[in-house]
Amino acid sequence: MRDTSGGKPLHKAPDFSFVQGGLFIQLLRWTHLSDDIRTNVRRPVIVIALLAWLPLLVFSALEGQMLGGTVAVPFVYDVDVHIRLLLALPLLIIAEVATLNRLPLLLQQFTVRHLVPEKSMARFEAVVASAMRLRISVFAEVLLIAVVYGVGILVVWRHYWTLDTATWYATPSAEGSKLTLAGMWYGYVSMPIAQFLLLRWYWRMFVWARLLWQVSRIELSLVPAHPDRVGGLGFLASAWSAFAMLAAAHGALAAGQITSRILFAGATLLQFKYEIAVVVVFMLCIVIGPLLFFAPQLAAAKLVGMRKYGALAARYVREFDAKWLNDGATANEALVGSADIQSLADLGNSYEMMRTMSFTPISMRATLGLAAATLAPIAPLLLTMIPLNELLGILMKLVF
Repeated sequence: MRDTSGGKPLHKAPDFSFVQGGLFIQLLRWTHLSDDIRTNVRRPVIVIALLAWLPLLVFSALEGQMLGGTVAVPFVYDVDVHIRLLLALPLLIIAEVATLNRLPLLLQQFTVRHLVPEKSMARFEAVVASAMRLRISVFAEVLLIAVVYGVGILVVWRHYWTLDTATWYATPSAEGSKLTLAGMWYGYVSMPIAQFLLLRWYWRMFVWARLLWQVSRIELSLVPAHPDRVGGLGFLASAWSAFAMLAAAHGALAAGQITSRILFAGATLLQFKYEIAVVVVFMLCIVIGPLLFFAPQLAAAKLVGMRKYGALAARYVREFDAKWLNDGATANEALVGSADIQSLADLGNSYEMMRTMSFTPISMRATLGLAAATLAPIAPLLLTMIPLNELLGILMKLVF
């Protein structure tokens, strides 16, 4: 395919597969859970979720700690664990498909829209290739596993998360908390799986942010008068939808912890308003924050565009005034239907688009959409503040 504007070949961005490759994907293939996660995500979701959760149910039942017994928190009533392993964990895996389908298309827009000039194309392709190597790094994922077990399990979970009271996964003793059989599976299998997938996503977000940073350092061919009012970079705002499932997974993790506190510690939802705000802000920072990297180029493009379009507008308006206001038009030239009027209006529209051009490709829709995705798993907890019958009554009044 050729560029009809310049007659030169239209470059196509490398196929940047954001989630394909790496140790986890290879493991899915080795175990025949999924040859291609884009077409078969259901099986790995079910198998991994059951691998993390089902043994806990069986072991806690065998030890008499599933429904009651001598423990303060039986397994069935540990809502945090159920939400973490049966909701958040599957969402982290399902999010693979969303990013796999969306991000390559977004990245290709840099070339489809001719935002990367010919002289910078080699550098752009090198940036993408570097990101591709990082995202499939087996060393990085092995390091994440080491962090999960060395810090997340042996230090943080064993010394700071385990409760001082008897639970289905641990009982206090003179030497410290002693793990039950279910607790050993939870601490050395279930938790590491969830933590690894979460840290793996943080690694990917770093790779994505690094990619955007490096692309923003390339001198792009921005169009100040572009209708999207961000120089042609408006497509980047839609990246939030690729990470909506990841945001929902974070909301589910927060919802699990809050629900446990409400049920067993007598807390209220309003007590966690700051924690909820932190989760939302965190997701906005890691997903939408990297778009700020393009602010310097957009500001410079707007400044140059305003200066050039201002000079063009001044020249056109002078010629328009000289022709139509100072008797410069010929006697047989009609004012009604003149193309000069339409050209003046078009120039004004272009100048107005440039004047209202934003310095960042961040949209309100993207911000609200990502926040809503994060808050969706937490929203049902509103029922702890308002009885269901009252809530239904309010909804009925709003509708009817």
